[in-house]
Amino acid sequence: MKKKMQHQTDVIIVGSGAAGLSLALSLANHCQVTVISKGDLKEGSTLYAQGGIAAVFDKKNDSIESHVEDTLAAGGGLCDREAVHYTASNAKKCLKWLIEQGVPFDMEFDSKGKERYHLTREGGHSHRRILHAADATGKAVQTTLVERVLESPNISVLEQYNAIDLITDKSSDCARVKGLYVYNRKHNCVESIAAKFVALATGGASKVYLYTSNPDVSSGDGIAMAWRAGCRVANMEFNQFHPTSLYHPELQNFLITEAMRGEGAHLKRPDGTRFMPDFDAREELAPRDVVARAIDYEMKRLGANCVYLDISHKNKDFIIEHFPTIYAKCLSVGLDITKEPIPVVPAAHYTCGGVITDFNGKTDISNLYAVGEVAYTGLHGANRMASNSLLECIVFAHAAAQDILAHIDIQPQLQALKPWDESQVSDSDEEVVITHNWHELRLFMWDYVGIVRSTKRLERALRRVELLQQEIQEYYANFRVSNNLLELRNLVQVAELIIRSALARPESRGLHYTIDFPEQKQDPKPTILEPKR
Repeated sequence: MKKKMQHQTDVIIVGSGAAGLSLALSLANHCQVTVISKGDLKEGSTLYAQGGIAAVFDKKNDSIESHVEDTLAAGGGLCDREAVHYTASNAKKCLKWLIEQGVPFDMEFDSKGKERYHLTREGGHSHRRILHAADATGKAVQTTLVERVLESPNISVLEQYNAIDLITDKSSDCARVKGLYVYNRKHNCVESIAAKFVALATGGASKVYLYTSNPDVSSGDGIAMAWRAGCRVANMEFNQFHPTSLYHPELQNFLITEAMRGEGAHLKRPDGTRFMPDFDAREELAPRDVVARAIDYEMKRLGANCVYLDISHKNKDFIIEHFPTIYAKCLSVGLDITKEPIPVVPAAHYTCGGVITDFNGKTDISNLYAVGEVAYTGLHGANRMASNSLLECIVFAHAAAQDILAHIDIQPQLQALKPWDESQVSDSDEEVVITHNWHELRLFMWDYVGIVRSTKRLERALRRVELLQQEIQEYYANFRVSNNLLELRNLVQVAELIIRSALARPESRGLHYTIDFPEQKQDPKPTILEPKR
C-alpha cells in the first residue's frame, strides 16, 4: 500500500513555465517555495515560444505610449488601458531582470560599432521592439530560468505531479486557499500540500481543440480549478489561433513564428499568388485574428489543405541566421525554406481570457494568485498582440511576488489538511471511455467553436459538452484519478466556459467571429462568468 504524503510550504506555484519560474525566483530569497510541474520541469508552452518579448529599448524611434496604442488596437476595443500601460511601463525593467538571469538575447552592432540588442518586429507592432534569442526565445528563457531555479536552496520541485483541486476555507465571508490536492504520477497516489499562498501558473487551454500548437500539458487546469473553487473568469470566448503552424505529417504542432512575416515573408495561395493584400492594408503584418481568418477563408474557398508562407526571396544567409530552428526543423523533413515556401495552417495557440485578477495577480479567493496565460488581467482584450505574452508572465510574476512578500509574515500557522478520500472508488477498467470522450470534445470544439462560429454551432456544442460533463463526473466519482482523467475533466469544464462566453457575445470582435453577428457593437464590455456559490 502506497503511503500518502502531506507537504507543507510557504508558497505553492502550480506550473513551471516563464510565469511560474519567474515568480519562484522572485520569492526564493525570502521564503520556501514549492513548484509543481505536470511533466518535466522544462516542459511547457514557454519552451516552444519562437517569437520574442516586447519592450521599448529604442527610445529614439519608439515609446511606451506607442507600445500601449499598438496593444489597444490589436485588442479590438476590449483591453484595459490601465493594464496595458502598467505592462508596457514595466517591460524594460523585467527584460533587464531576465538578462541578469542570463537569457542570451541576440545582439548586433550599430553604425558606430557599438553593441546593442537586436530588435525585430511582429504583427501589430508599429516599431521594432521585440527582443529575441534567434527564433527560439522561449527555449532560451525556459532553460535559463530552470538553471536558476535548480541552483536555489529555497525552491523545491515536484515533477510529474498533477494538481487536482484547490483546498479552501469557506468558514468566513471571504474564502481563503489553504493548499491543494495533487496526483503523484510516478507513484499513482494523491498527496496534499498545505501552503500560505497558492499561485496558478498553468498556462492556457488550447488542448481543448483538435489542432493546436501547444504541448500536451496545456489543458486548462488552473482555469478549471479556480472556477470550481469559486473564482470568476473573463473573456473565455477569445481563443487565438496562430495563423502559421507547419502543415506536415511528420512535424505536427510546430509553429512558424510571426517574426518571419515581420522580416518580410509572404502568405500565398497554392498557385503562388499573395492574398493578404485583399484582406487588410497591413497585409502580412495584420493582427493574428485577421490573418487566421484570411487563411481559413482561402482554404475553405479553394478547398485547399493549407496555404504557403514564403521567405525564399530573402538572402539564404539572412534566413538561416534569423530562423535557424525553423530552417533545421523543416530541412529534417526535406523542406528547404531558403528555396521553397512552407505549407501552413492555423492552430489553436493562446487563451486570451482566464481567471480574473488584479495587477498583483490576486484572484477572488484570498491568498490565491494567477499569473500568465491562466489569468485575465485586461492586457489582451479580444486579441493578444505578438510578444506580449511572455512579457505578461514576467511583469505580473514580479508584481505577485511583491504582494505575497508584503503579506507573508501575517499569515496564520499552517494546519494539516483533510486526507484525500478514495475509499469509495476503484481502478478503472474502461479507459476507452476517456479516449472516446477526449476525441469527441476536441473534434466538436474545432468544428463548432473554432475560427468562425455561429449560434447554431455554439448551441450544438453546448449540448454536447453538457452530456460529456455528466459522463465524466460519474466516471470521476467512481474511479481512481489518472493523468488523462484529470486533464479531460478540466478540458470539458473549460470548453463549457468558452462556449457560454461565446454565446454571451452577440457580435464579432477580435478572435470571436460569428456569421450571425458579423458587426461590432458599441461600447463593448468583457464577458464575465461567475460560478454558483
